[in-house]
Amino acid sequence: MTSRIATIAIDALDPRRVADFWIAVLGWTVLDESDGIVTIGPADSAWPTIDVVPVPERKTVKNRLHLDLRADGTTAAQEVDRLLALGATHADVGQDPDSTWVVLADPEGNEFCVLSRTVQDVGI
Repeated sequence: MTSRIATIAIDALDPRRVADFWIAVLGWTVLDESDGIVTIGPADSAWPTIDVVPVPERKTVKNRLHLDLRADGTTAAQEVDRLLALGATHADVGQDPDSTWVVLADPEGNEFCVLSRTVQDVGI
């Protein structure tokens, strides 16, 4: 038997703020909110979900694990613009200037990438 990813956890000083950002990015909804943890996911309860968990400290170093996003129904450049308007910021994690992806960070500095190929390009 193999394992399956059930939940991705994101630490945050303000879990609701970070959850609201990812809800807007992914078009998801709040599935549960208890003990300060905000669980978000697709409205159809498909997996994986994201738990945004309260922590007392700010992020201080580059993430060891991050999300890679592909644009769906738009270009990668338009998706980057949309994410910036939602509160993302450009992030420098040492990527090559000629990288085919764009590194952004959520409102608390958690890095993620927008890949240059869209969902339409890869036929998902």
